[in-house]
Amino acid sequence: MQEVNLPVEFLERMKKLLGEEYAAFLESYGKERAQGLRINTVKAGKEAFLKLSPFQLSPIEWCDSGFYYNAEERPGKHPYHEAGLYYIQEPSAMAVVELLGSQPGEKILDLCAAPGGKTSHIAAKLQGTGFLLSNEIHPQRAKILSQNVERMGLKNTVVTNENSARLADRFPGYFDRIVVDAPCSGEGMFRKDENAIAEWSPENVALCASRQQEILENADRMLRPGGYMVYSTCTFAPEEDEETIEKFLSAHEEYSMAEREVPECFTRCRIPGAYRLFPHKLEGEGHFVAVLKKGVDGAGSVLPPVKPLKDKKVLADYEDFKRKLGLAIEGDNYLLFGEQLYLVPPEMTDMKGLKVERPGLQLGSFKKNRFEPSHGLALSLQADEVNNVVSFAADSREIHAYLHGESIFMREGQPPVSNGWCLVTVDGYSIGWGKVNNGVLKNHYPKGLRWM
Repeated sequence: MQEVNLPVEFLERMKKLLGEEYAAFLESYGKERAQGLRINTVKAGKEAFLKLSPFQLSPIEWCDSGFYYNAEERPGKHPYHEAGLYYIQEPSAMAVVELLGSQPGEKILDLCAAPGGKTSHIAAKLQGTGFLLSNEIHPQRAKILSQNVERMGLKNTVVTNENSARLADRFPGYFDRIVVDAPCSGEGMFRKDENAIAEWSPENVALCASRQQEILENADRMLRPGGYMVYSTCTFAPEEDEETIEKFLSAHEEYSMAEREVPECFTRCRIPGAYRLFPHKLEGEGHFVAVLKKGVDGAGSVLPPVKPLKDKKVLADYEDFKRKLGLAIEGDNYLLFGEQLYLVPPEMTDMKGLKVERPGLQLGSFKKNRFEPSHGLALSLQADEVNNVVSFAADSREIHAYLHGESIFMREGQPPVSNGWCLVTVDGYSIGWGKVNNGVLKNHYPKGLRWM
């Protein structure tokens, strides 16, 4: 990409901002961008995945579970991707959750969450504990977010499709940490997305800055005293970055900046606790990240929980399914949406009136006199949590046939599988359900996800 392809007003501002670094910054637009993936440690341990990875990976300095892969490789077209063993994510974006400092057991809000990279990163930090509310205001993007939450096998995550003001009314002072990856003018993605260049204008920068202030104000209402908030953008515009933070701090004296240890390739801003990631100083796109702390430590609000389903008669078919497969799923906070059964995190409050895309872990649906497990349940399970499992290798014809939606004739020499529901795994990691009948595995991989 050459200088003439970028907006003149943008270039003039960057020249003033960067000074003698401007030439190196401009040169970075002619270089091949870095490709990254982050191991989903909810499903696979880092070392275990690296032993079986078919990709040439090199570590990303600021994310222990993040790795660069070669541009010619296609990890998005591999069975491990369908099993949720990793999330393909822009390398610089991985810095946001690393700087958040999440701890197991916390209640965390990802306020502008689609498509789900930061949500799945937070979930990995929570290690299956605590509560994660993942929100996206745009309906179609909320559906993509929900699909990625399912693919990554997240159990403690609720997905909503709300605006920040309505959420703030329902969760006052509730969360320990909040990520605000704010909608922005996208300048940091110019190298990655030419549409961002076409849509850029000084007027759009100003509009984004105004919207970001509103989102921050609502995020503040949901953060408990002593909690942490990370504000991030993928833009270089000071109006959307330092100036947005300074304006927020001037209106909220209870907040202070929280400095973090960061690599030398991160550029420290004039505000301690705020950092820029420039594409000429690291292998990644442009980002801005600021860490704020709200006052002194104090207890968060206590909200009334969802009223769970306790009707044993309604749950009988599900309990029978669990018993046959030997499932020992923790929790009994069941919720019925139509014929769909969910396991809801106990920290989730009453959902009435909220637009909820995914109220928790979808367990399955009740059909006539039977229970049919969901794809999300399969992806949330480890192979040792089920007593009827069939495993195929990632390079086998069987796993590719399975992903194409075909029935599979079990070969001699494979471990015996009982008739009925079974968990299908790829190299031992769950990828979906099948139903065995006399040596034939009937395919239950969702039609909308099947490979063409």
